[in-house]
Amino acid sequence: MIKKETIDKVFDAARLEEVIGDFVQLKRSGSNYKGLSPFTDERTPSFMVSPVKQIWKDFSSGKGGNVVAFLMEHEHFNYPEAIKYLAKKYGIEIEETEQTNEQKEKASERESMYLVSEFARQYFEDTMNNTEPGKAIGLSYFKERGFKDETLRKFHLGYCLDEWDAFTRAALDKGYQLEFLEKTGLTIVKGEDRFFDRFKGRVMFPIHSMSGRVLGFGGRILKNDKKAAKYLNSPESDIYHKSKVLYGLYQAKQTIAKEDNCYLVEGYTDVIQFYQSGITNVVASSGTALTSEQIRLISRLTRNITVLFDGDAAGLRASMRGIDLILEQGMNVKVVTFPEGEDPDSFAASNTPEELQYFLETQAKDFIQFKASVLVNETQHDPVKKAATIRDIINSIGKIPDRIQQEVYIRECSRIMDISEEVLYSSLAQQDRKDLDEANKKHKREQKAFEVVRPEPQVEKIDTQQFLERKIIELLLLYGLEEGDFQDLFLREDEDGELVLEPETQQAKVFEKIYLDLQQDEVELSNPMFREVYERLISQMNADEAFSVDGFLNNLDTAIASELSSMLMDDEKYSLHNWEKNNILVKEKKAGMTQLVSETILSLRCHLIDKRVDQLQDDVLKAEGGTHEILEEIMNYHQLKKLLSYKLNRVL
Repeated sequence: MIKKETIDKVFDAARLEEVIGDFVQLKRSGSNYKGLSPFTDERTPSFMVSPVKQIWKDFSSGKGGNVVAFLMEHEHFNYPEAIKYLAKKYGIEIEETEQTNEQKEKASERESMYLVSEFARQYFEDTMNNTEPGKAIGLSYFKERGFKDETLRKFHLGYCLDEWDAFTRAALDKGYQLEFLEKTGLTIVKGEDRFFDRFKGRVMFPIHSMSGRVLGFGGRILKNDKKAAKYLNSPESDIYHKSKVLYGLYQAKQTIAKEDNCYLVEGYTDVIQFYQSGITNVVASSGTALTSEQIRLISRLTRNITVLFDGDAAGLRASMRGIDLILEQGMNVKVVTFPEGEDPDSFAASNTPEELQYFLETQAKDFIQFKASVLVNETQHDPVKKAATIRDIINSIGKIPDRIQQEVYIRECSRIMDISEEVLYSSLAQQDRKDLDEANKKHKREQKAFEVVRPEPQVEKIDTQQFLERKIIELLLLYGLEEGDFQDLFLREDEDGELVLEPETQQAKVFEKIYLDLQQDEVELSNPMFREVYERLISQMNADEAFSVDGFLNNLDTAIASELSSMLMDDEKYSLHNWEKNNILVKEKKAGMTQLVSETILSLRCHLIDKRVDQLQDDVLKAEGGTHEILEEIMNYHQLKKLLSYKLNRVL
């Protein structure tokens, strides 16, 4: 168990916008930040971060909470793992109390796989740096590639001994279970007491998640063995899905967001050589075909991708399919091709950092210029092939969801290919119609595959009491310690002895006003969670003048903290629409704070009176006699409701 003092230090040090900024590209929006949801596939921002409140809200998925809740949702950490991640990020030493055997046994299967993978990373790294075979074979290979010690440490490169089971034996000796060594793919099990190391005799490239957890490995063989694959990756597992991972993203994420651009290469050494040359916003698809999941990972940090291709003409055509996939995601694409026989690794190794930077800046082409230059060279003096090339380019332009971008590219294509814009627009329209027809046919096939029973539309019934109780908690969180002038109406005798309502203004803090008004009718919130939060809020606000909402949330159960975060951030979603740009002035809720507080309390009291009257009327119907007192109580409640309704109308 992590000590409470350590947890408090972590919450004090952690800045929500910094932590989330490692995973999502955030842009300032008033006093908040906004970005694309990391939980859903979207193209317009619906993810909000409040540095003041230290909470976040994702309006597309409904998730929200504090910094720990984000890590638990995004990285699938449990609570202690999230605290440890933050402690490491902010240089805080973790102090723990001793765990019982029962607590140790409760570690999840996924966590066991993560622990095995982290042990493997440390073992391979230690083997390369501190054993004679590791230095002579693994370390010397990387040194020959020109990798510096700092680079080796940055990417945690290592070596697996060329022995059948050296790693597996070491892991078992440390207490790691063979079951998880097999599930991560580190060990291949052939039967009882028959197993061997998957990566034997290979230099090792750990593959990290966005937060730095080891998911799997890539291993390169160093011997000339025609039967063995040059590169070998970890198999798919519960923690490693190669289509959803980009090599180097953990090391590159901050620079990608800062530079607002991501360089995309193919191999591990391409990434490492670029990083060592000062180009640190670079990732690799690890030799696999680029996937939409990988592109979405990049899109959280930037909308700009520069794809780097080898000078191999045969590979260029195949790689262009990846460009279309990037365009479909609404990303901006540029392309750099290296000279014949060069790849990113060799070019970076043979040129100075300044020369590499200059080459990337001057050789980057817009995707349409690149595609046209590649295809036009193949279609010279052949009108039929040229027409096919134009259709190919139009097909790519059709992938772009933004119509303005499409128009810009149509003009560029018209200029490069020497063909009228009208013809290109016509061809694009034909392509759109074709895509629409195919989508409709697919939809009809799916409809015929099963019978859809359409239920009668139902109007969702709103629970008035739950709504008002939720509003009270929201007001306490937003304005609990704010002071305001609250106007109330009191019965007074006038000069003629008649009872009249006279206004009276009293200054009070919001939490005091809410507490005293609800006490008048001895109101207790019906929702157990709201009741618990209400009592804790009133108690802490009354006792602590330095009360802070973020500190309060940090000491709550994660589920409750998430619900309260949603309350705090609900109003922020309207800032996503940039109303001011459309000359629509939105009144801030704080401007009508006292009115809103009074209105909410009066509405709740009126609602509870209605419920009580309904209950009393049922009692009258069930009673066989002696209903005089019940009827009198009903009349009293009607009088009180009349008074409160008048007050409520005055507030409105």
